Amino acid sequence: MRPRILIVEDEEALTLLLRYNLEAEGYAVETAARGDEADLRLREELPDLVLLDWMLPGLSGIELCRRLRSRHETERLPVIMLTARGEEGDRVRGLSTGADDYIVKPFSVPELLARVRALLRRAKPAHVAHLLRAGDIEVDRETRRVRRSGEELHLGPTEYRLLEFLMLSPGRVFTREQLLDGVWGRDVYIDERTVDVHVGRLRKALKGSAESDPIRTVRGAGYSFDETFAGP
Repeated sequence: MRPRILIVEDEEALTLLLRYNLEAEGYAVETAARGDEADLRLREELPDLVLLDWMLPGLSGIELCRRLRSRHETERLPVIMLTARGEEGDRVRGLSTGADDYIVKPFSVPELLARVRALLRRAKPAHVAHLLRAGDIEVDRETRRVRRSGEELHLGPTEYRLLEFLMLSPGRVFTREQLLDGVWGRDVYIDERTVDVHVGRLRKALKGSAESDPIRTVRGAGYSFDETFAGP
């Protein structure tokens, strides 16, 4: 599953910049412009990492971070604090409140992306593994290349994301709705039958002359990547 990042930032231009670059890196991104809105959302569903502005309407980033660390379900949630406050005392205060990292505005986007990767690598190493392997199938997530039995396969961008998403959770059955959310994103409105079309294309690309099919159809439920798949 693609790592999910929640951006809590009230500057619209910065939010758009961050969202564009994070999605280009393959992350699933959600946004909130107010601290109290983010607090409610985090009580309902947890992302894999939070980019949190210090100064926010409704509830400050410092207070939100303090609340997250006081709750059992979010005490280890990775948090990177974004702020214009660059003095040493402010950095100490942000980190002592519970932030895992601290970036001062204006900042370098490549540096921020590197810090996101580093923090996810420590907190959720499976999400940033560069190579995914199952049987004779290998997915290189850095180059976005897929090989089977050593031969490179040519997948469309959607088929690649679908394969990556399934291989990150082998054996788990995903409904069509869950696949739409995870692969296409929650803001894209398309028919669930589109999933069947792309699963069919992925199967065709993966099978070639091989007989074994790593994609399992679960009648009435959805699809999964066969956790017992061992190749031909």
